[in-house]
Amino acid sequence: MNGTPDLAFARKILAAQPFSALLGTRLVAFGDGEATLELDNREDLRQQYGYVHGGVLAYVAENAMAFAAGTASGNRPLTAGFTIDYVRPADGTSLLARARVVRAGRGLAVCRCDVVCVGPDGGETVCAVAQGTISFAPAAAAGRS
Repeated sequence: MNGTPDLAFARKILAAQPFSALLGTRLVAFGDGEATLELDNREDLRQQYGYVHGGVLAYVAENAMAFAAGTASGNRPLTAGFTIDYVRPADGTSLLARARVVRAGRGLAVCRCDVVCVGPDGGETVCAVAQGTISFAPAAAAGRS
């Protein structure tokens, strides 16, 4: 891929991810070192206490950071590693994962992400904070799994 992808192209990439399609994830912003993913809070995404499962929060944070990194390179972003801190139980009607590139080089990007719960009134509460390192696969490796 040459150049930086646009929102329409990035949405096609998200739609091609079977797990993202299963969860119903939407890419609502993409460009200039930032990406935002949105996910409805559904009963089947909750744990036994009624909050969104931590694995779902980790997924949406990791994927948002990879998309943010994708705005910084024409190559395929692959997560090299990340950490997440759960700062509040996640509830509300939906989640927003807002990621941004902190620093990008030719081979790696460091990104941060805030995951917020959106309440019925539209108010937002931070429920998780993540930081990750995204590597860029060379074009020759794009066909490998």
